[in-house]
Amino acid sequence: MSDPTIAAAAAGRADRRRWIALVVVCLAMLMNALDASIVNVALPAIQDSLDFSQSNLTWVVDAYLIAFGSFLLLAGRLGDLVGRKKVFLTGVALFTLASLICAIAPNQATLIAGRFGQGLGGAVSTSVIMAIVVTEFPIPAERTRAMGAYMMVTLAGGSLGLLAGGVLTQAVSWHWIFLINLPIGVATFALGVVLIEENEGLGLGGGVDVTGSLLVTLSLLVGIYAIVMAAGHGWLSAHTLGYGGASVVLLVAFFVVEARRKNPIMPLRILRLRSLVGSSVVRGCLFIGMQVLFFFGALYLQQVRGYSPLRTGFAFLPVTLVVAGLSVGVVGRLLNRFGPLPVLLPGLVASLVGLLLLARVDEHSGYVTGMLPALVILGTGMACATVPLLSVAMADVPRADAGLASGIVNVSIWLSSSVGLAVVSSVAASRTKSLEGHGHAAASALVSGYHLGYLIGAGCVVAALVTFFAILLGPARALSPAAISRRAAASAVTIPEPAGPAAPRTRTAAPAEAIARDA
Repeated sequence: MSDPTIAAAAAGRADRRRWIALVVVCLAMLMNALDASIVNVALPAIQDSLDFSQSNLTWVVDAYLIAFGSFLLLAGRLGDLVGRKKVFLTGVALFTLASLICAIAPNQATLIAGRFGQGLGGAVSTSVIMAIVVTEFPIPAERTRAMGAYMMVTLAGGSLGLLAGGVLTQAVSWHWIFLINLPIGVATFALGVVLIEENEGLGLGGGVDVTGSLLVTLSLLVGIYAIVMAAGHGWLSAHTLGYGGASVVLLVAFFVVEARRKNPIMPLRILRLRSLVGSSVVRGCLFIGMQVLFFFGALYLQQVRGYSPLRTGFAFLPVTLVVAGLSVGVVGRLLNRFGPLPVLLPGLVASLVGLLLLARVDEHSGYVTGMLPALVILGTGMACATVPLLSVAMADVPRADAGLASGIVNVSIWLSSSVGLAVVSSVAASRTKSLEGHGHAAASALVSGYHLGYLIGAGCVVAALVTFFAILLGPARALSPAAISRRAAASAVTIPEPAGPAAPRTRTAAPAEAIARDA
């Protein structure tokens, strides 16, 4: 067999490995995305089974949230230092083991500890997934398709979790919402060992920034604890303000330490990337709107329209189908042909329109004529906005810092969603309570509170649009195919021909070569 034939066969095998590896990391992301919502449907059954009080029951959710949000940034940077494959597999193993502990938990303490372990494992595996995608798919067109698959899983997992939680809880028992993770986790780990290639980490030769690592993790841990407990203590209570203030002090100390370290856990140069920071702000505002959709939409369907948990899950299925259909194919092709700007901007506008339509749905509205159009428009907007935002975020990030950037991307989503939803739900609840106090019917007061929540979510999307025009318009334009071609032509290389009897000549590198170098 000739050398070209052997090389072509090897290239084909490598290409197949990369795409199968993408499926593997998406399986891990699916577990994490499902787990964020699947438990909510089973909370009443868990409460009855393990005799949780109403106040203690919140820890089944809060333990996961605190662990997940606190370790994203540190785990992402560890992937850059010691290898992203090692970090990813460690996270998958932790999540799978913790799921088993949750499934067989005989008491409240064991279940809460298992949920904390799930959050830790989810943070460790999720933190490096985007970095793995970026390094495995350096060609822009392929990277766009890979990012589309990743965002499809991330966005669709929430509604699938509601559906799966309802099916498993009603058909079998709440234990199965955790047991279902075991075969997926084992398969993901086994396939990841074989298919994911390890990056050459920066190494720990310069020492480990222990102080910076502890400060940033403690800052996030304390701050997230303050956020998730604010609903019970009040946003202006001494408890919330005290822990929130301590988190800010720790974060300031972290930045001071990082500015002085030769080997910081988070090099501050990465915060000078407009594309990364700006897209994180836009994405955070957008995901507040997405969280508002699922939170108030589920409450509306169950508390006002009387839907069962299973029927509620089916009601959100159109969002999953729209996101899946657009993210994998249509959005990727549009992004490769026109660049992020013509796709991202309509996506933000569609998300805004969807939330405004939901703010018009009242207690008498039908699902098909009232809620369904808003769900389809919102699903379209989220699919069109999130994939370009990821492309812009990672465009200027050095490969050596891809894990840290991946952590920043995930932290921006998690923090904005958690803080935003906590604030919006508190404001909406106050609105409902005020109306009930003035003699309004319970259903009408609830719907008015939900309307206010949707309007605040729409305001967050408006903030995303303002941030886009203020910060991201330039970076988005720079990633258009025309701009890339101009840079490729400008960077064409002039190479002298070998000296000879003829007059000296030069040749210019083909645009395709320059584009490949630029990518």
